[in-house]
Amino acid sequence: MLDGLEDYRAKRNFSSTPEPAGQVSKAPGSRFVVQKHQASHLHYDFRLEMDGVLKSWAVPKGVPEASGIRRLAIQTEDHPVGYIDFEGIIPEGEYGAGVVEIWDKGTYELLERAPGRLEFNLHGKRLNGEYVLIKTGGKNWIILKRKAKETSA
Repeated sequence: MLDGLEDYRAKRNFSSTPEPAGQVSKAPGSRFVVQKHQASHLHYDFRLEMDGVLKSWAVPKGVPEASGIRRLAIQTEDHPVGYIDFEGIIPEGEYGAGVVEIWDKGTYELLERAPGRLEFNLHGKRLNGEYVLIKTGGKNWIILKRKAKETSA
C-alpha cells in the first residue's frame, strides 16, 4: 500500500542512518522546521507539516528573513512528521550524508493552497511573517517573504 513516503524510504538504509523511518500521520498539524544540512553542499531544508507528512524543499541559500528576497527552493521527497525533531549525523555513504541541525521551527497558518502556490504565515524563533512558495517548473520553486502589511489606526 502506497503511503506517500516510498521515495523517502527507498533512499535510506535505516539500519545505518539515525533518521526516523516514520509513517504518514493521521493527526492534522501545522508545524514547520528549517534544518541546516551540511551535506556535499551546505543548504537548508524547509519543511511544512501537511497531509500527514513534511512537504520538503532544499533551499541552497536559506529561507529569506527579509522581505523582497527571492530564493530557489527545490522540492524533495516528503519526509515523515517525526523528522521535524531530527538532528544528527547521517553517516558517510548514506543519502544526504552530513550534519543536520535544527535552524528554526514553529507553527504556520496556511493562507492559500493552489496548484503550484502556497501562501502561509510563519511563527518561528527566527522566521516570522507571510511567505509564498511559487512553483516555476519541474521541482523548482521560489520562496519569498512578503512585506509586512501596513495597518491604519
